[in-house]
Amino acid sequence: MIEFSVTPAELSDARFIIEANRAMALETENKELDINVLQKGVQAVLTNPYHGEYWIAKKAGKPAGCLMITYEWSDWRNGQFWWIQSVYVMPEYRRQGVFRALFDHIQENAKADYNCCGLRLYVEKSNQRAQNTYASLGMAFTDYDLYELDFTK
Repeated sequence: MIEFSVTPAELSDARFIIEANRAMALETENKELDINVLQKGVQAVLTNPYHGEYWIAKKAGKPAGCLMITYEWSDWRNGQFWWIQSVYVMPEYRRQGVFRALFDHIQENAKADYNCCGLRLYVEKSNQRAQNTYASLGMAFTDYDLYELDFTK
């Protein structure tokens, strides 16, 4: 198994994150993202931790994958869920432990944060490979379905 370092993303990682998001949307949902909106969205996260934070997995200084964490307060648990979003692993690094490195790092940080009550993510219903990966890491389906009202459409 190849070793990957996991670090918080910096402004200099913006181009990689933007391209990773574009590739992920096209690959998983066959969706072309508006580059101008995406650039502003990534910049917003990188410059304002209120929106979340990106993490980058690297091998020998080269980005191999990334994900974003956002936060949701749970009054039922008096704690904060960390949502894993915008997961992408470069094709040449898949099945080599990139997501495992990112997930382990996030899980370790989450458990050390007394405000964090758990990790959550959502996945496309047809993305069986990702579902298998998440299940292998101890994650389980919930009793909830996700609904949205998208004001950008």
